[in-house]
Amino acid sequence: MSFQNPVFIPGPTNIPEVLRKACDMPTIDHRSPMFGTILHPARAAVAQILKSTTAEVFIFAATGTGGWETAITNTLNEGDGVLIARNGMFSHKWIDMCQRHGLDVHIVETPWGHGIDANQYETILRADSAGKIKAVLATHNETATGVKSDIAAIRAAMDAAGHDAMLFVDGVSSIGSMDFRMDEWQVDVAVTGSQKGFMLPAGLAIVGFSSRAVAASATAGLHRTFFDINDMAKGYEANAYPYTPAVGLMNGLKTSCDMLLAEGIENVFARHTRIANGVRAAVGAWGMDLCAVSPDVYSDTVSAIKTPEGFNASDIVAHAATNYGMAFGAGLGEVAGRVFRIGHLGSLTDAMALSGIATAEMVMADLGLGIELGSGVAAAQNSYRHGSFIGQMAAE
Repeated sequence: MSFQNPVFIPGPTNIPEVLRKACDMPTIDHRSPMFGTILHPARAAVAQILKSTTAEVFIFAATGTGGWETAITNTLNEGDGVLIARNGMFSHKWIDMCQRHGLDVHIVETPWGHGIDANQYETILRADSAGKIKAVLATHNETATGVKSDIAAIRAAMDAAGHDAMLFVDGVSSIGSMDFRMDEWQVDVAVTGSQKGFMLPAGLAIVGFSSRAVAASATAGLHRTFFDINDMAKGYEANAYPYTPAVGLMNGLKTSCDMLLAEGIENVFARHTRIANGVRAAVGAWGMDLCAVSPDVYSDTVSAIKTPEGFNASDIVAHAATNYGMAFGAGLGEVAGRVFRIGHLGSLTDAMALSGIATAEMVMADLGLGIELGSGVAAAQNSYRHGSFIGQMAAE
């Protein structure tokens, strides 16, 4: 690998120099008022990015997986029912966690490449007249397959069923890069991490709790210590944590949020959509298909690209790393060896994306896939050129 090249894995993402410097800071007393000048602005800014005026934001020294555990252990009791679709590796892992915690997991088996079927959720919830299902879990953006699901539709299905379950959303690879509306969608717990849209090293689990989810923590019986939001809230009142926080990462998060909000969060989303459209144009020019089955579920943060039957897609990832010093994402779980992934989120520009597309072309040509050099690059260039982009916007 080469430190000179951007990475095109779906996280951790490229780290801007300003954020590296923000994380590299002298030691301070994390129980002093000085830490509060980092902590509280970071929490408030995260709430803005979640598009929430009411969320309580908790930040743990962990990753998105810790955020999942925070969501369930602070709100549920052993034996409680949860409803979740299994449509990719990360929804599968959340299911496994719920089962290990003794929850009654109702699984909607969904083909990988498809989004969550809100209609199925509605049918199941209507049938749960006893209210045994206490939480509906949804992976907003399945990183393994490049599939996004419609959280607004899931909320509408819950409302149509007249069901009182809480809504938990894994937004690890969407929040900070794709539109997320915690208040509008009535999300009770939103989970993300520092290493994707926030452009930081891994190390922070970031969760937003609705007032209802916070209230549920008073009766939740699942065991928790490190991830207890009530202990964390008490620490926040004193500008501190119940244990030692990752101060440098917290300072990086504050700076990252400042960068995203200065760019304008809607502009951030538009940038990701534009870059994703260029990657998708390249994939079409290569004569290949995405794992995502239709445009309505295409992710704006990662594209999982299907390779021809009988070809090991993992060879693309290995060849790119060994011969060109560039990182792409391998296929995971059910799509291992069948797709390779181009991550296009976080600190990324059109020009940076073109370097990844060009390198992928060289790799596939080296491996005999019959890719015409320049075909995908040209398609992406036509998508990225400011003249065509401005013209498209004017036409709309």
